[in-house]
Amino acid sequence: MNDMTNIHRVWRLGADIDTDVLAPGHAMKHGLDVLARHCLESVRPDFVGGVRKGDVIVAGPNFGIGSSREQAAAVLVRLGIVAVIAPSFSGLYFRNAFNLGLLLLTCAEADALGALGDGDAVTLDWQAPAVITPQGRVLACDPIPPFLMDMVRAGGLLNQLRTRFGKEALNG
Repeated sequence: MNDMTNIHRVWRLGADIDTDVLAPGHAMKHGLDVLARHCLESVRPDFVGGVRKGDVIVAGPNFGIGSSREQAAAVLVRLGIVAVIAPSFSGLYFRNAFNLGLLLLTCAEADALGALGDGDAVTLDWQAPAVITPQGRVLACDPIPPFLMDMVRAGGLLNQLRTRFGKEALNG
């Protein structure tokens, strides 16, 4: 299950973060552990060395554009990211992320200048959903359907199905 504590450190990124930046093509021939070491290296070389379990990414619009590779969401889960907060997401990335247990919060104000900065400690209200800035400002996010939140809580669709139907049902 994902870390759903309230306080999270922000990694700030710009707009149009594509799947090639998250899961670079040159590393796709390797397993997820190696691939994760190259996540965001072209835009945030310090990311992999500094990211901690429970951190969040705050980005500009169009997060996850590009190819449909699910590894672009899987590397963030592997690195311990619990949520990505952005004004908009690629549709394919959105579905891949929830299937893998990564929470995406669509927040129109996420990209507002000064709202959320690199290294800020933010509070996530998982129920509202909303992001609360260090200054106490509440940034409302689009509602998340309960079935998607259930997937996140389970750690992804496969874990949810294993819980519901048993491990044996998925191995046949």
